Amino acid sequence: MKTSLKGFFASALIAATLASCSKSDNGPANPGNFIIAATPVASTAVADYLLTASSLDTGKVSTTGQGVEQDGTYRYYVTHNNKFFSMLYGQGNPGAVTAYNIVGGNLNKVANFQTETVQAFAPVNNDLLLVKLPRNLTTPNALWYQVSTESLSITGQGNFDATKLANNGEIAHFSWIKQVGNKVFAPFFCIFNNSFSTNFPNTAWIAVFSYPEMKFEKLITDNRTSFIGKYFTDGLAVTENGDVYAYSPAVAAKDGKMTSTLKSAITRLKANTTEFDQSYYLDFEGISGGNNITSWIYVGNNTFVTFSTTPAEKGAYSDGVNVGILNVANKTYKAVTGLPEKAKILDMTTTNYTPKDGRTAYFGVNTTDGNYVYKVDASNATATQGLKVEGGMITAVQHLD
Repeated sequence: MKTSLKGFFASALIAATLASCSKSDNGPANPGNFIIAATPVASTAVADYLLTASSLDTGKVSTTGQGVEQDGTYRYYVTHNNKFFSMLYGQGNPGAVTAYNIVGGNLNKVANFQTETVQAFAPVNNDLLLVKLPRNLTTPNALWYQVSTESLSITGQGNFDATKLANNGEIAHFSWIKQVGNKVFAPFFCIFNNSFSTNFPNTAWIAVFSYPEMKFEKLITDNRTSFIGKYFTDGLAVTENGDVYAYSPAVAAKDGKMTSTLKSAITRLKANTTEFDQSYYLDFEGISGGNNITSWIYVGNNTFVTFSTTPAEKGAYSDGVNVGILNVANKTYKAVTGLPEKAKILDMTTTNYTPKDGRTAYFGVNTTDGNYVYKVDASNATATQGLKVEGGMITAVQHLD
């Protein structure tokens, strides 16, 4: 299987690299280095369009007669090595991956290929590391692939037994993966069936792998929080000094019911260590008025823009629209002002952009009154309405040089 998969994917990559744009690629009306993914308004499921913009602070873009149409309805995005990767979640089937760069303010397709549908992916060195994870105890084999962002080819692949990682009779299902130094940290939650139920709701786990060998080295655990991140959501961040911060949304469940008795909280691993720092614990619920964190974006200088749900909104797959500024060094939180009335907010994007200047983040806000990119200034916890996106719901905000 290993040899045949590698041969198939390599052939697909070679055949598709430098593929020309499809007939749906209408080109930008607003050329620039910012990329906005938007789903056109339709009565049935439709594919995202990729739009470019010269600024996120002003102006407007539209999906009408503009943009690069993507194949498939479930797309996820990541930028690395100055390339933008659009990944199709194939729901068990192979998923298409399209890579772009920016030339003269226009999206330029540089590759189009297929991989297995994966549940976690992230930049590691000059690669994208992709991991396909099992959900059945009878077939516990997980697969990983290394895609070079330079050659746009698969340069390594392998597998591991996800039940051996958990070592408790359940499956280790990665919430995400993160490069930490020269290692790969893989926070996971445990499941025993397709409905993501667990008998272990009050533990955080991180599997540590070498890279590029992807050899399992150790398991890090902590019983002060539930698992880190959540399904398809990155719960780790590395600060400038190498410290690693982890958040738990406290949403472990069994048979559809929340079972964790622990709080949504932040923990830490000090730089160059592979153990949780027992002297550090930040009660996110306590400083945010009872909310649980569902995602975040690190803007630099120990500062995060966080998204959270109230107790009434809490759910295993809920994405919060309560935005705040969290400083993990000072253990402070402040709610962001300037956003639309909450009752009018349909959703906010979770794939977002920051220049990592210690204060700025951009994310999409879809409302009943229109869809806009908002800019947050963490220094004063304010949000400002920026670029308007017409004809579609914003799904991601990114940038290439």
